[in-house]
Amino acid sequence: MAGRQTNYATMPISVKAYIEHERLAFVPTMRQLDDVKIKVITQVNTDPSSEIFPFLIEYDDFQDLEAMFERDPTVNNFEPVSTADGTGIYYIEYDEDTKLISRVMTEVNGFMTQAESKDRGWLVQLQLPGRQALNTIWEHAKDEGFSIDIIEIYDNQQSDTGPSYGLTEEQEQALRVAYENGYFSEPREMSLGGIADELDLSSTAMSGRIRRGITNLISAALIEDELE
Repeated sequence: MAGRQTNYATMPISVKAYIEHERLAFVPTMRQLDDVKIKVITQVNTDPSSEIFPFLIEYDDFQDLEAMFERDPTVNNFEPVSTADGTGIYYIEYDEDTKLISRVMTEVNGFMTQAESKDRGWLVQLQLPGRQALNTIWEHAKDEGFSIDIIEIYDNQQSDTGPSYGLTEEQEQALRVAYENGYFSEPREMSLGGIADELDLSSTAMSGRIRRGITNLISAALIEDELE
């Protein structure tokens, strides 16, 4: 009997990513106020078409912050709910030209569980119905000019599986086979052609998967270290 195949395209996943764009929400404010920290407050039953959201903001001078909001082209309107001891809650309406990744997430039936400002962009946690949804978001981000780095991917239905750190299934498999067969050993225990044969691939295809996989691993590790 043939083994059961897993359809990774439809397996729910959790994604940690870092995104940048000059027209992302509050990026102009972040660039002017180095110490400001902004976090989306998670809401229940939020209207996905709404452009007004609550935010938790940490900053020492809220008068200075609000003056910056007045100049920030991504902010159309804002209303303070409370400001005390360096922590404020604001309802903020985006400008219509603000770049939002939440719109495409709604289209793929995903949602954002966490979003907070980091450096000149946003660190986000996403819940998505599968890797195809992530691919749709990735393509949309590139089309819109976002800089997007996938830091971690978790398959939600595999509790014993760790993060894939931005690797595709094919890249992870290629790196695992290469490692287990001594391709990275010194001296090398198996040639590129040998490990390619293990996966019934050409040497060129295997080389590409290993190269892109290593690039993703390094990128995810460096970004994680920088953000922490």
